[in-house]
Amino acid sequence: MSPIALNPIRAVERLLVYPAPSRSKGDWSPRWIENEDVWFDSADGTKLHGWYVPHPEPKHVILYSHGNNEHVGNQVNQLLRLQSMLDATVLVYDYRGYGKSAGRPTEKGLIADGLAAHQWLLDRTGLAAHDVVLIGRSLGGGVSVAIAAERGAKALVLDATFPRMVDAASYNYPWLPVKTLMLDRYDSLSRITQYHGPVFQSHRTTDEVVPVHLARQLTEQAPGDLKHFFEIPHGRHNESLPPDYYTALDKFLERAHRAQNFRGVPLATLPSTASSVLQTQ
Repeated sequence: MSPIALNPIRAVERLLVYPAPSRSKGDWSPRWIENEDVWFDSADGTKLHGWYVPHPEPKHVILYSHGNNEHVGNQVNQLLRLQSMLDATVLVYDYRGYGKSAGRPTEKGLIADGLAAHQWLLDRTGLAAHDVVLIGRSLGGGVSVAIAAERGAKALVLDATFPRMVDAASYNYPWLPVKTLMLDRYDSLSRITQYHGPVFQSHRTTDEVVPVHLARQLTEQAPGDLKHFFEIPHGRHNESLPPDYYTALDKFLERAHRAQNFRGVPLATLPSTASSVLQTQ
């Protein structure tokens, strides 16, 4: 009998952390975006699927990592917003066990999948890691933080993201010993200390899954000087982002772009005093 079958806490963990939606629930042939189906391998050979959605004159190139109850097929509206409001080229992909991707989800596997998607995007566009914006929602924020910590980014953008998975689980299930028994911990609070670039984090004040006071810890822990916490009044964990979010994010990414071009080097390589000067511009 497998360890998961022997340990009901771990069985519950899989159900809570990876409730991948049915592939039938989604728009796999969207009419409103020009998407290219792409396939690539994760480090262990797991076959992954994504959509590459190019913009004719992109201001930004984005790797988008979705939440735990989502897949590529239900990202059409978000892709439209990113393209139309940020003038972005976007790669959105499915982790192992999600959508059309093969495999079974684990923390190690999802991070490897995010790195593989990131590498595919770098190869396709010819860009360097510090030219790509990483956007992660909820669980995808944990993946995006891990990518940023390892490779850097033009900016790290997080929405509805937890500091650590065990913190969110403990808040929602205080009667379970999750801090002791959870396998997939997604310790973004520790990982984000390895990333020194720009951070834009958004969160709803009435998020019922990750309370806003926990979410703030990520921005507070991030060591870079160019960072912003965008608070959304009211709203639940899975509610759509308001239009003023995209306006604020666009302005922030422009600041990140100016910071990156200061002395012709990425912000992450600048001394803190230079970053502080840039933040006031």
